[in-house]
Amino acid sequence: MDEKEKTNSNSETIKNSSKIASEINEELSRNISAEDLGVDEIVYDALNVDVIGFGALNVDKLYNVANIAGPDGESFIKAEEESPGGSAANTIIGLSKLGCSTSYIGKIAPDAEGDLLEYNLMINNVYLTNLIYADEGNSGKVLGFVSDKGERALYVDAGVNDEISIDEINPLNVNATKVLHYSSFVGDSFNAQKELLAFLKDDVVLSFDPGILYAEKGVDALKDILDRTDILLINETELNVLFEYYYKEKLNADDLSFRDLALNICQDGIDTVVVKRGEKGAYAINSKDQEVKIPAFKCDAVDTTAAGDSFNSGFLYSYLNGFDLAKSCTVANWVASKSVQAVGVSGQPSLDELNEFLESLE
Repeated sequence: MDEKEKTNSNSETIKNSSKIASEINEELSRNISAEDLGVDEIVYDALNVDVIGFGALNVDKLYNVANIAGPDGESFIKAEEESPGGSAANTIIGLSKLGCSTSYIGKIAPDAEGDLLEYNLMINNVYLTNLIYADEGNSGKVLGFVSDKGERALYVDAGVNDEISIDEINPLNVNATKVLHYSSFVGDSFNAQKELLAFLKDDVVLSFDPGILYAEKGVDALKDILDRTDILLINETELNVLFEYYYKEKLNADDLSFRDLALNICQDGIDTVVVKRGEKGAYAINSKDQEVKIPAFKCDAVDTTAAGDSFNSGFLYSYLNGFDLAKSCTVANWVASKSVQAVGVSGQPSLDELNEFLESLE
């Protein structure tokens, strides 16, 4: 079988799976039980999740050094720490802590880093149904060096993260979810994300946080994803990098504010646009003519690394629960504020903590 025949065969298989998924989802919408479908309860739950994440999985290895060495220079490591990470993974774990059922599309290798990434998802109650296991290679990792002066140097080894192909993804599982959340890859798995769009049912909501890696690709490169995006979760820097030049050219404008950009993005078809502004809070607009600016919560920040990802968790939780835009951004800001008060995602709040917060709003 030549390459073209393989591609056609894979596409036909995916289309057939998507059709089956549609039929099963019709049954699920009638409150058909696991017993009715003849499957185990665990399998039923794993296939019928609220949110699926799709993005890179990395182990972050952070080294505290005396100084960042230049060419031919030397330094020494004073301390080190290791933690599993990845933007969409952080968001999915945050959602799981808030009581949402979740799963993850990512790829790991048979190595220590892969074991840690898998374990981290598992202990945070993320279903492994969609996790892809490579037979060889190495799992993704980010080596970070931080000096006493606060200077940083980051080195990314994408590993098998960039080897995801469309035929490794089961549309049956993806089309059973309510929300599919995309974040960035360094390399070729970006193509799998674009190809998957063709097989998504219309009622699967696509949430997209491009990060700086995808923002730098530009609007044309991201067109397929942006055209399908329902919820855009983007920080202000990424918003300017991705859209400022595009809309200045399109509108023949000299100067555009973040609000101008968000408004145009929404008018061009994305239902909800959320701009994460750090200490300035959040701005959001949607197609229902809701527009809000919500201030950030004051807190003592320890680690802001997962702030944006945790914000996403709070916002998507709110979306799933039918909150309006103002309440959604308030919850998202609160979740982010809890996250930054501890290292990594260890500060992400539980559902009980969130419920207490929601009661305080009434």
